Amino acid sequence: MAIKKLVLNDFFEEENFSLIGIHCTIEDYRLAFLLNQALNLKLTRQDKDIDNNNQETNFSFFEWVDDTQYTTWNLVSNTCKVTSNEINNKIGSLFSNSESFTKTHHLVSEYSKANYLLKINNEFQAKKEKIILEKILKIKQVITAYSIDSNTLKSKDQLIFN
Repeated sequence: MAIKKLVLNDFFEEENFSLIGIHCTIEDYRLAFLLNQALNLKLTRQDKDIDNNNQETNFSFFEWVDDTQYTTWNLVSNTCKVTSNEINNKIGSLFSNSESFTKTHHLVSEYSKANYLLKINNEFQAKKEKIILEKILKIKQVITAYSIDSNTLKSKDQLIFN
């Protein structure tokens, strides 16, 4: 009896993208504006944020599809702070105390120090990526920016936005 084997590697392509980690303390809309000016982009805030497969975290998400260069640019926040209230009812107490605490979540936990991630869906050469990094580093509000090797990421599936 013949055995048939289906190889899934033929169906799934490896997504080629460049990833840049950005450290800065400004708001997401301000960084998108500064990146639009520095890199001549048209990043716009999307209607839906990234929810990371649960309903308690929302990461802001900006996108621009450049049809002339066949490139998709994504700016996503890497940190999300969630404030929760916890009610402490002590036995024998007349009043209940409520304590609030803040928990920080990261989209890509390996790079938890990066505030924002800039994902560029295209096969850039190292030379073009270096030019983009130099332009980002010239922005006064950006503390530092660096290229992230996407092949070493454990949570690469968190960066699939479509």
